Amino acid sequence: MSLEVQDIDPVETQEWLDSLNSVLDREGEDRAHFLLTQLADRMRRDGTQLPFSLNTPHRNTIPVHREARMPGDLFMERRIRSLIRWNAMAMVMRANKENPGIGGHISSFMSSATLYDVGFNYFFRAPNGDFEGDLVYIQGHSAPGIYSRAYLEGRLSEEQLNNFRQEVDGNGLSSYPHPWLMPDFWQFPTVSMGLGPIQSIYQAHVMKYLDSRELKPMHDRKVWCFMGDGECDEPESLGAISLAGREKLDNLIFVINCNLQRLDGPVRGNSRVMDELEGVFRGAGWNVIKVVWGRFWDPLFEQDKKGLLQKRMDEVVDGEYQNYKANGGAYTREHFFGKYPETEEMVKDMSDDDIWRLNRGGHDPYKVYAAYHEAVNNSNGRPTVVLAHTVKGYGIGDDGEAKNDTHSVKSLQAEGLKKFRDRFGIPLTDEQIESGIPPLYKPEDDSPELNYLHATRQKLGGYLPARRTDFEALPTPALDDKAFDAMLKGTGDREISTTMAFVRILTGLTKDKQIGKQIVPIVPDEARTFGMEGMFRQLGIYTSEGQKYKPEDSDQIMFYREDKKGQILEEGITEAGAMSAWVAAATSYTNHNYPLVPFYIYYSMFGFQRIGDLAWAAGDLQARGFLIGGTSGRTPLNGEGLQHQDGHSHLLASTIPNCRSYDPTYAYELAVIIQDGLERMYGKKENCYYYLTVMNENYAHAAMPEDDRVREDIIKGMYLLREGAKAEKKVQLMGSGVILREVEAAADLLRDDFGVESDIWSVTSFNELRRNGLKVDRHNFLHPEDEPQKAFVTEQLSGRQGPVIASTDYMKLFADQVSNWVPTDFKVLGTDGFGRSDTREKLRQFFEIDRYFITVAALKSLADRGEIEPKVVTQALTKYGIDPEKCDPLYC
Repeated sequence: MSLEVQDIDPVETQEWLDSLNSVLDREGEDRAHFLLTQLADRMRRDGTQLPFSLNTPHRNTIPVHREARMPGDLFMERRIRSLIRWNAMAMVMRANKENPGIGGHISSFMSSATLYDVGFNYFFRAPNGDFEGDLVYIQGHSAPGIYSRAYLEGRLSEEQLNNFRQEVDGNGLSSYPHPWLMPDFWQFPTVSMGLGPIQSIYQAHVMKYLDSRELKPMHDRKVWCFMGDGECDEPESLGAISLAGREKLDNLIFVINCNLQRLDGPVRGNSRVMDELEGVFRGAGWNVIKVVWGRFWDPLFEQDKKGLLQKRMDEVVDGEYQNYKANGGAYTREHFFGKYPETEEMVKDMSDDDIWRLNRGGHDPYKVYAAYHEAVNNSNGRPTVVLAHTVKGYGIGDDGEAKNDTHSVKSLQAEGLKKFRDRFGIPLTDEQIESGIPPLYKPEDDSPELNYLHATRQKLGGYLPARRTDFEALPTPALDDKAFDAMLKGTGDREISTTMAFVRILTGLTKDKQIGKQIVPIVPDEARTFGMEGMFRQLGIYTSEGQKYKPEDSDQIMFYREDKKGQILEEGITEAGAMSAWVAAATSYTNHNYPLVPFYIYYSMFGFQRIGDLAWAAGDLQARGFLIGGTSGRTPLNGEGLQHQDGHSHLLASTIPNCRSYDPTYAYELAVIIQDGLERMYGKKENCYYYLTVMNENYAHAAMPEDDRVREDIIKGMYLLREGAKAEKKVQLMGSGVILREVEAAADLLRDDFGVESDIWSVTSFNELRRNGLKVDRHNFLHPEDEPQKAFVTEQLSGRQGPVIASTDYMKLFADQVSNWVPTDFKVLGTDGFGRSDTREKLRQFFEIDRYFITVAALKSLADRGEIEPKVVTQALTKYGIDPEKCDPLYC
C-alpha cells in the first residue's frame, strides 16, 4: 500500500521529478534505476523503512514508445482469426444440435483467440532439423479454437469437426487436449486445471537439465503455458513458481488470460486479480508483463495530464470491469468516466459505441505481439508471465459476453449468430444461419487467407500442436547384466530391504555404459531415508547454478553435492513437484526426442493418494518410467502411524489403465520386473509405466529359483514359491510384499502345529492378474463358440488341493479383486482401516494379517469345507492368544 504523506514543499518535489526526467531522457532507464537503488540503500543504512509495492499501476507494462511493432498484415490476420472464431463456435453448436447436452465451450477461446493467434503467427516454433521446437500448453477449454485453426490448415477434416466430442465410432475429436486419444496431435493434457502450469514449469526445468548435462541442447526453445485467471486458485498453478524464479527458467513463458470470470462469476469481484497475480509472480522473481489496455486507449492516456484516468483505473474492481463490458458504452460513460469531470471531458466527443469499443489489451494483436516479443527477447535470465486483460465470451454479444453464465454457453440464437457473422465478416447468408445449425466455413485452398496462414507456419518450421510418437529404442540391459545379476543370486545370510535392493539396481543402471547417463533418479527430499545418499557424491544433485557453498559434511565420503551437471533431481518437499519432474522426464522421448529413464522414489502413502491427478495425466501423456513407492504397506513403517501408512496405493494404481504395478518381496523379483519394464517401455516401446512398491524391512533374500517359468510368471503376477508335501489336508497360501514372509511362517505353523501342508504362491501383482482375468472374460464373452480361455490365476491354481488364503499389507479389496478367477474357496486377509503407531509385529496383529491369523484363516477354511473339526480353529485361537472379541480394525 502506498503511504499517504502530504507534500510540504511542492517546488522541491518538482525539482526531484525534473531531475529524474532528465536522467531518463539523457542516460536511460538503467542509469535512473541505479541512482534510485543508491538512494534506497543510503536510507536503509539508517534503518529507514521505505514504502514498497510489488504492484504497478493498472496499465500496460510496455509503454507505447517501447512496443515492438508487429510485422504482419493486421487485416489479413484479423480475417483468419475471425474464421477461426466462427468455426470454433460452429463446431460446438453443431455437436449440440446433433446430440443435445454433449457439451463444449465457446467463451474461453473467444476471450483468448488473439493470444493464441499472435503466438501461432509469430512465436510458436515447430520442430525443424536439430531444433526440437517450442512446447505449448494449451488451456483445455480452448480446444475448439485449436481444432478450428487445424481445420483451416487442412490438418483436420470437416468430418472430424462434425464429430467433436463423438469419438467412439472413430474419426472424432476429443473434448479437450488428450494425447492418449489423439497421439499425433495433442502434446499435453491440460483441462484438469492447475496441472498444465506446474507441469510446464518442470518441463522447462528438465529442458535445462538436459542442456546442462550436455545430453540434448536446448538452443533457445521456449515452454509456453496458457491458463486462466480463475485457474490460478488451484494450488498446483502457482505452487512451483518460486522454483522457476530460483532456477532462472528463462525458457518459460506463462500467458494468463485474465477475463476476470470463473465458471460461475467473477474471479475477484471485489479486487483486481491482475494486481494479485502481478505481486505473486514478481515476488517469485518473474518478469511480469501486463497487457491491460488496447491501442484505442492510447489517445486517452495522452490526455491524462493529471493522472485521473489512471487513478480511476486503479480504483475500479473487477466486478465493475465486468459490468462495463456487459452493460455497454452508456453505462461505462456514466459509471467509469463520469466519476471525475476531467475523465468525463475526455470522452465527450465519443459515442457510446466508441466507448464500448475501447479494447482490452488481450484483444489487441499489436499489444500482445509487443508483450510476446519482450518475453522472448528480453527475459533477463528470468521466467516471464504475460497478464492479458480480456473479455470472456468476446464477440458473442447478448448471448453471453461478459456475463456470469458465459462459461456455460454452448449455442447462440439466430439473431446472435447474425450479429457474430456481421461483427467478424463471415461470408454466410441469413438463410444459411437461420436453420440454427451454423455451417463451417473454409475458403478455397488457394485463397489469400489460407496462403497467408500456411506461410506463417512455414516460417516457424511447421504446424502445431503436433506430437512425436516414435523414438529410437534403447539397448536395455539383459537380466544377467551387472546391474541385475547380484540380485538374482540372493544375499545369503545378509539381511537387506527391497529398498536397498532397488538402490543397488539403480546404482548399477547409472553405471551402465549404454543407458547410464539416461537414468534419472528423482526424490522429493528423503534420499537419506531411502539409502540413496551414496549417489550424492557419485552423481550429484542437479541445480542450475552449481554449488556456491562448501557443504557442512564435505569431509565425509557421502557429502551433499550439488552440481550443474548433476544427475539426481531432488525437488524438495513437494510430491507434486517431484511427480511433475518425473512426468517431464518420462515424456522426454516425445518432447525432446531423447528418451530418459526416470525412477521416482517416495513414501508410497504420498503418491497416488496425493498426486493421483498427475499420475492419471501421466497415463494420458504416455509417460515411460518407474514410480517407486517406498516404505509401502500398512505395517512396515515402525512408529509413524496413520498418516504415513499405505494400504491402498496399488488399488489407486489399478485405476490407471496403462500403469503396471507390482508388489515384490524378494530382490530377484524386483530385478526381473525392472528389467522387463525397461525392455517393454524402451525396447518394445509399449505405452505404459510402472509402479513398484519397496519396503524398509530387512531380511535374507534367496536366489532366484532355477525353474525357467519363474521369470515369466513373476511378470504375469504369481508363481509357485514353495510346494508343500503331499498330505491329506492342504491349503494354498498367497502373499505379496513383506507379508509373503508371514505367509511362509504360517505354512510352517500349519505343518508343525496342525499337520496341514501348504503350497506358497508369491503374488507379485494382483492388479496384473485381474487385468488378465478381465481380458479372458471378455474374449470368452465375445467368442461363445470358441474353446473358453482360462485366466492365468485359474491356470495356476487349477488341480491344486485345498482352499486358497491370501494375505497382504493392503486393503482386502486388493487381493479380493481376483476372486472371480480363483477356482476354489477363497479367503482374504488385509489391512482395512486407519493405521496405528507401533511395532511391525503389533500392527500385523492389530490388522489380523500376521502368521497366526493366516494360520487361523487356513484352518477356518478347512473347517468350513468339513475337512477338520471347528474346535481345531478354537484351539488355534487359544494357542496363539487371539481374542475373538478384539476390536475390528476397520472400525477401531
